[in-house]
Amino acid sequence: MSKGSPISPSLMATKSAGATKAPERADRTADQAVVVADLAAASPVLGPNNVVPPTVMTGSQAIVRSLEELGVDDIFGLPGGAILPTYDPLMASSMNHVLVRHEQGAGHAAQGYAMVTGRVGVCIATSGPGATNLVTAIMDAHMDSVPLVAITGQVSSGVIGTDAFQEADIVGITMPITKHSFLVTDPNDIPHVMAEAFHLASTGRPGPVLVDVAKDAQVGQMTFSWPPKIDLPGYRPVTRGHNKQVREAAKLIAAASKPVLYVGGGVIKAHAAAELLALAEATGAPVVTTLMAKGAFPDSHPQHMGMPGMHGTVSAVTALQQSDLLITLGARFDDRVTGVLKTFAPMAKVIHADIDPAEISKNRTADVPIVGSVKEIIPELTEAVRTQFEASGTPDLTTWWAFLNNLKETYPLGWTEPDDGLSAPQRVIERIGALTGPEGVYVAGVGQHQMWAAQFIKYERPHAWLNSGGAGTMGYAVPAAMGAKVGEPDRVVWAIDGDGCFQMTNQELATCAINKIPIKVAVINNSSLGMVRQWQTLFYEGRYSNTDLNTGHDTVRIPDFVKLGEAYGCAAFRCERDEDIDATIQKALEINDRPVVIDFVVSPNSMVWPMVPAGVSNDQIQVARNMTPEWEEED
Repeated sequence: MSKGSPISPSLMATKSAGATKAPERADRTADQAVVVADLAAASPVLGPNNVVPPTVMTGSQAIVRSLEELGVDDIFGLPGGAILPTYDPLMASSMNHVLVRHEQGAGHAAQGYAMVTGRVGVCIATSGPGATNLVTAIMDAHMDSVPLVAITGQVSSGVIGTDAFQEADIVGITMPITKHSFLVTDPNDIPHVMAEAFHLASTGRPGPVLVDVAKDAQVGQMTFSWPPKIDLPGYRPVTRGHNKQVREAAKLIAAASKPVLYVGGGVIKAHAAAELLALAEATGAPVVTTLMAKGAFPDSHPQHMGMPGMHGTVSAVTALQQSDLLITLGARFDDRVTGVLKTFAPMAKVIHADIDPAEISKNRTADVPIVGSVKEIIPELTEAVRTQFEASGTPDLTTWWAFLNNLKETYPLGWTEPDDGLSAPQRVIERIGALTGPEGVYVAGVGQHQMWAAQFIKYERPHAWLNSGGAGTMGYAVPAAMGAKVGEPDRVVWAIDGDGCFQMTNQELATCAINKIPIKVAVINNSSLGMVRQWQTLFYEGRYSNTDLNTGHDTVRIPDFVKLGEAYGCAAFRCERDEDIDATIQKALEINDRPVVIDFVVSPNSMVWPMVPAGVSNDQIQVARNMTPEWEEED
């Protein structure tokens, strides 16, 4: 969104009476982003833009009041000395504060909340180790473009730089992984800094913003008024695509015989799934959706080729490799998609549309670059394509589709049954998706279970799939699922986690139980760091150095996940047989008054296929160990 101009208090006095109110919690969905966008079009300050006359209060009261005026409903945090002044007025606020058990959990919860609602997620922590515990979540949000505002307390301004107790230069630490990091030492700066932080986090390419507030700024007196003036020189994100570039893109599409829509997470962030569907059907081109874009295009749609990349489908990977035109929307040519970059889609011209100009031609030179929001660019491109097709004729993609459909039929996703008598993890995850349905929310940790959840659950809508894509953060699933459930309380929310990931943040089960946040956790327990073990099997001759976790079948089971879940106030079950999988999932779906933990004991020998080994071309994709597709079939 463009920066725009702040609305004067006199104008807002007229507007505020009929201003669009934030939807009630029960009705809150990702469509709220439209409401936010409409408000921001009138004013860069988020929220209803109520007019608050000058009022004397403390800096801490100003932080809380600013959050309320910005439309915040939910905060995830953990108090400590340097942020304690702000926790006092928070007691009287109507906002819901969720007390986490670890600050990293607060950050991931805020991410999950933002991912399903389209709103800015908010987390709060104290100085020093409290702030540094947020760093992983902040970096994760930066990599995956999640709108997040992290508020941290800081030691008093007079002792900054003296190595005071619990002092850490969190602004310096986070500067490379935020859109901006603020240090507030004057309480009078709080309203405009808070408004600017939310504006930065939610506009352009979304991302995290840090607001570090010195303790003396929290306790000091200031005069609060609202809305504040936003002053961000040089920050003017472009949203409209250049008309000439859009027309040039349409010409390339009309001339292509092997086009592919290469769709990235930017389409999810822009809430442009409906627009994407219209473009896909207008062009008739195959669609691939990256790990971060699952659900942007329905998995069941006949034009969908699946997920590309290291563990993508053969049809998606090959479509990109054989393409003569990549219509790239909100994607960044990540190495996990491209494999060896110089061998990626060697015959393809590139149309690249992205809100972030730094991404365009960063990894792959774009023949037609289009800077702007894909929410606005895609409809313009659809109209330009229709006009071009009327003028020059609709391209004949029959041969292209015959080739791709043959690949889909010949190399469907599947799995080999384990030979050790234990359950296949793929079956467990497929049944979770089938029994829960497309209206559920699925949050994965990182590793094999993440890839299986991307492969074997059917995603028919955006904001149903959450994972740590860019950073690959173990421990993401449980707290992110918790935040997602707070944001979408009426949806079933599954955390699909590995036994390794689960042990990093499972203390947030206590948060869920006490706050009545009934997430469902499926621990895919192969008793190992599964993806690392897979690489050791394939590339280290089966030398399993430090990957056995002793949590699964025929081990000491430390910890016992059922006992652990029960200790945290959850319903907890263990499932060790194929015939019990459906009944166990069904039992979990029927429990909605507390969290559920299921220890699915599965085979450690199952692997994620297809796979493109690191350091090789995507042309060398393997459908199983030492098995590559028969490429001569394309003739």
